[in-house]
Amino acid sequence: MKKLVISMFFVLQVVLAWSQGGTSGITGKVVDSKTMKPLESVVATIQNTTLTVLTNQDGVFTFENVVVGEQLLEINTSGYTRQLLSVLVTKESILDLGTIVLEYDTTSEQQLSLIVITESDLGDDNSGSESTAGLLQATRDAFQQSAAFNWGQARFRIRGLDNEYGKTMINGISMDKIYDGRPQYANWGGLNDATRNQEFTMGSAPSDYTFGGALGTQEINTRASIYRPGTRITFSGTNTNYSWRTMATHASGMDQNGWAYVISAGRRWAEEGHFEGTDYAANSFFASVEKKINDSHSLNFTAIYAQNSRGKNSPNSKEVSDLAGVKYNSYWGWQDGKKRNSRDKDVEEPIFILSHFWKLNDKTDLNTSVAYQFGSIGNSRFDFNGANNPDPIYYRNLPSYYTTKHDDFGDYIGDSPQNIANAELAKTTFLDNKQINWNAVYDANVNNGGESTTILYEDKTDDKLFTANSVITSQLSDNIILNAGVTYRKLKSDNYQKVTDLLGGQYYNDVDQFFSGDQSQPNLLNPNNTVVEGDRYGYSYLLHANVAQAFTQFKFSYDKVDFYLAQSFTKSIYQREGLYQNGIYPTNSFGKSKKADFDNFGFKGGLTYKITGRHYLDFNALYMTNAPTMRNTFPNVRLNNNIVTDLDSESIQSFDASYIIRMPKLKAKITGFYSKIQNATDIGFFYSEGVGVLDETGALLGGSGNAFVAEIVTGIDKLNIGGEFGLEYQLTSTLKVTGTAGVGQYTFDNNPNVKLNVDNAQRVIDYGESTMKDYKQAGTPQKAYSVGLEYRAPQFWWIGANANYLDETYIDVSPLLRTNNFYNNAEDPQGLPFFGATEAEGRELLRQEKFDPIRLVNLVGGKSWRISNKNRNTIGFFASINNVFDVEYITGGFEQARNANYKEIKQDLAGPTRSFGPKYFYGYGRTYFVNVYLNF
Repeated sequence: MKKLVISMFFVLQVVLAWSQGGTSGITGKVVDSKTMKPLESVVATIQNTTLTVLTNQDGVFTFENVVVGEQLLEINTSGYTRQLLSVLVTKESILDLGTIVLEYDTTSEQQLSLIVITESDLGDDNSGSESTAGLLQATRDAFQQSAAFNWGQARFRIRGLDNEYGKTMINGISMDKIYDGRPQYANWGGLNDATRNQEFTMGSAPSDYTFGGALGTQEINTRASIYRPGTRITFSGTNTNYSWRTMATHASGMDQNGWAYVISAGRRWAEEGHFEGTDYAANSFFASVEKKINDSHSLNFTAIYAQNSRGKNSPNSKEVSDLAGVKYNSYWGWQDGKKRNSRDKDVEEPIFILSHFWKLNDKTDLNTSVAYQFGSIGNSRFDFNGANNPDPIYYRNLPSYYTTKHDDFGDYIGDSPQNIANAELAKTTFLDNKQINWNAVYDANVNNGGESTTILYEDKTDDKLFTANSVITSQLSDNIILNAGVTYRKLKSDNYQKVTDLLGGQYYNDVDQFFSGDQSQPNLLNPNNTVVEGDRYGYSYLLHANVAQAFTQFKFSYDKVDFYLAQSFTKSIYQREGLYQNGIYPTNSFGKSKKADFDNFGFKGGLTYKITGRHYLDFNALYMTNAPTMRNTFPNVRLNNNIVTDLDSESIQSFDASYIIRMPKLKAKITGFYSKIQNATDIGFFYSEGVGVLDETGALLGGSGNAFVAEIVTGIDKLNIGGEFGLEYQLTSTLKVTGTAGVGQYTFDNNPNVKLNVDNAQRVIDYGESTMKDYKQAGTPQKAYSVGLEYRAPQFWWIGANANYLDETYIDVSPLLRTNNFYNNAEDPQGLPFFGATEAEGRELLRQEKFDPIRLVNLVGGKSWRISNKNRNTIGFFASINNVFDVEYITGGFEQARNANYKEIKQDLAGPTRSFGPKYFYGYGRTYFVNVYLNF
């Protein structure tokens, strides 16, 4: 901390030594291109300065005290094409730019379309965070447009990086969950109009609001006075995760008494989305009110409420998809003539933000915000004691259960006449009963003396998060700007299981059927407990977090070179507080854990060299450390207070270099990038056979060595290198061609360590290294290409088409399968490996699956009409068709580690289909989105 403070003072001294002076002014009037009427509340910004103003009711803006010399003036407002003007300011004079004409942006409706978030992007743990491909909305950059709108449906990730390496903010307040570092987009979903004022940075480029990360930043500004006055109503239809959407937004503009407000409401719903049984219901409300106290002070209050409930769809093995189709979803069944999903996700976490905008003087602004967010996230599923698993794709219900059978001597018998007949019967039975039988579940509970043996419950997370943030921006000299900020976040997270439906019974026994005696008791403080609807049971604990961050950033702007230097310091403290005394961990589950304490720092810098006014070279470099997320701090957070052994922060290095062309007809950017993440941690949970767990006597635990485990993978290194290319060329005044490409190589760069937390054995077992080096990272295509053509008519209609090719998407591999446990025969008294388990055979069995290339063609278009001479009186529509040729493709998948060794996998591969093969997520087929809107 001392070194960081010293370095900040050193940089500040350097900054002050370079100060110089000389100022003048700029004025202009902004009008609509068609009506020539003035535009109010247009944002005018002089880049690389602190100067930003809004146009008044007459469309006029005025800057005072502008630095003498060449400046870049940005004119920007929603619904219009941005203007970037190079102006020459002379000493002691006011530069009058006259009338600046803004063209109506007919493609802006595409910016308000939702980026598709697929099932595999949505976390299924208590955080509920979303790891969607790319940012929520695209910027105007051609490459990012393709990444979001064209490649997002295939889960493309910019630079192969997960969203936890970016930063998402509303009014400077971080929206990234402390639990897993990712934003919960559902917290403001359905409020596209209200959240359309956004600023982006790419990679580690400088942001005025935060130090940032390796992926970039997204700042959403909801200050009421920056919205253009007017009302907007939209109605949309689609066939993705919802069917219908309606929104209404009204902005008042700033009145003579210094008041401005914005209100917005939206609803999205579907009886069934693209995949079977996926219902959807979401309601959203937004309000922002600003009071301008005087020319120096303004207060703004923002309230956001977005309630979302949706039914999930199941990942399926190849066997299941071959039998039932790629749209098949095992999570639902018919009840009283309606489709009912057993796995719903419910999000309801309102956000309240109070912001103070203080203009200390003409060169310095201090913006401070405090926020409070509370609410709940719930993920429902079945729980059962003494009952059969109601999941239709439970492995014993499928043909592969019989066709992979082996006798007690290990000989294959899956092709015996009896097993072939049983497999055929299982196939027929599954196809006739491939959905949940709700009636059977109810009947079993009703006829069981009041005790429910199968229930529905929710994994609940009730968060209370307080955040305070203050950022100062000061123009220290004509060429130097300081950004500095502090943030404090305090979280109290209540986590528990909640009974939501007894499904016909009267109570449920709160015991763990896989254990006996005291170990079967989730809470020794209340043993043999029976629960009813609304009760807690199973587990109950609190998570506490305190996170403080400070950053400084200095931006230098000169005729030929712009450059910046930034540094940050973050302190994170996590703690678990158990509310139950678990029977498996009676001495280490109730009460508070030790505190996990992390100190982290970051440094970054970059420069832009202006070859000419149209050609630029841009460089950015970053080194920082990140505390592990809370999710990866506690290996078995639901049951005990343990902290991952030797847990440490991860380090991140990144570098990118770009060549940029900005010409009247040609805009292009080519970038090379490098990112290395070291010492990352990941935790997963599953039941595994063949893990060779031994008891105290040296015998296989439970006679089999099988166990439910928490897999703790530490010391993970990842290497991401590649290039990006984006081009826009205006062939004629109405015809534009685009070309984009993203080519990367995203691999694991070392052999991390694997440990298993085994509840049955009440200990953590070290399995040593996992040979994951050079395996590909999953979750994104590593190559993506797009070419597009767009026609924009003078009569305010446009149409575009693009063709896309995406390749090198890989399955998520199991670290456990790549440890020595895969070869070791725990039952052999001499510790010899399995017969035939050679290294060459192992490499073949563990070859990483690569998915087929994806070819997608998309169409987009729109039309608008002026319905009066007023600027905002417009009616129009936007429409898109994605995947025109209805291509079937896999977006992701994961290896199951149920079969954890060579023998188990060889037996699973003996039949025509695997019983525990990989599970896959599929992309949408042909989809459409139609949006009709009215502005007035």
